[in-house]
Amino acid sequence: MREGDGFEIDRAYDLLPHVIGASWATIWFRMNKIRRPSKEEFRKKVAEYFNILDPLITVYPQDEQFKDMIEHIRYRHNEEVQRILSGTNYEIEKRFKRYLEYG
Repeated sequence: MREGDGFEIDRAYDLLPHVIGASWATIWFRMNKIRRPSKEEFRKKVAEYFNILDPLITVYPQDEQFKDMIEHIRYRHNEEVQRILSGTNYEIEKRFKRYLEYG
């Protein structure tokens, strides 16, 4: 994989955790009338919804030409899940705080 080939994937993974994961998790908590989930509960639910995107890892053909890109996608996906669960994804933490304040 050439330098820069993963740029678009990286930008998508910068946005997907909070655009998909946190948004869907927030709705889940609202609909279940859970007003004050713990940080851990919120993070786990975000990761659960984010992991629904897992099939994107295999969207490209499983041949040599895409091997490096698929590995890069898998790496970024796993990295984002770990960031969500560990509390190091700033956007997720911001969404959690916003949910508690305005839920």
